[in-house]
Amino acid sequence: MNNKVTAADLLAAKRDSRKLVAISCYDYTTARLAAQADVQIILVGDSAAQVILGFDSTLHATMDFMVAITAAVRRGAPNSCLVADMPFLSYHLGINDAVRNAGRFVTEAGAQMVKIEAGEPHLDVIKAVSDAGMAVMAHIGIRPQTIGRLGRLKAEATTAEMALELIDVADQMVRAGAVSLLIEGAAAEVAEIITKGSEVPVIGCGSGPHCDGQILIVHDILGLTQGPGPKFAKSYANLADATVDAFSRYAKEIQQGSFPDKDHSYHMKSGEFDRLRQLLKHGP
Repeated sequence: MNNKVTAADLLAAKRDSRKLVAISCYDYTTARLAAQADVQIILVGDSAAQVILGFDSTLHATMDFMVAITAAVRRGAPNSCLVADMPFLSYHLGINDAVRNAGRFVTEAGAQMVKIEAGEPHLDVIKAVSDAGMAVMAHIGIRPQTIGRLGRLKAEATTAEMALELIDVADQMVRAGAVSLLIEGAAAEVAEIITKGSEVPVIGCGSGPHCDGQILIVHDILGLTQGPGPKFAKSYANLADATVDAFSRYAKEIQQGSFPDKDHSYHMKSGEFDRLRQLLKHGP
């Protein structure tokens, strides 16, 4: 891509019925590789707290950490539409904090959009950040930051009453100023209704095939996460086994003394080693 993908480009893709491709990644190297594929959106998710830092929830991601890794992803993918995830407590303590923290992602990390896990209580936050001139992706459906209140997360909009509620929440988010929606873990039938009725692009995460685009975490795409993942995740490679094999071969070569060899070592200039031996023998 020669030009930076913008929110306007995402909207144009929706209107032209072109599917949007999004991934969630957290570092320069991975972002640089993703930028070489047909990926329009890179989300730096607070799931980094789990995938990168090893915590059992997203709640441990801090603003400083998220800003730092978002900036790294921007350096790796300068032309992708970069979305930064507002972490737990970054927008819960008041509108001023929310706008200030969203602004950090824009000014310090180069993000073009911020994602906010939003329910009805956060409509004023969506509006305030939007009114401040920043693009907002409203995250509805399963919202991992509510794990502390709910204790566990489960599929959303699986009953008619729950579906009506989610459809209404989606509409309210757009009216509050969201320029995109991310629907996580919702019934596919309901996500389709929201997508067809929404004037803004809808990205699905475990919400069926009818959204305007899809997103998965890069570690799931690459098969780096050992053990069962979420139902909706799909691996397109098996790099976990390949990585373990590479580490094992590396360890074996070191133990056998075959690495590093001559070709993987630096050497003195021609004749200098003989001079060194003379100096060591006789002195300068």
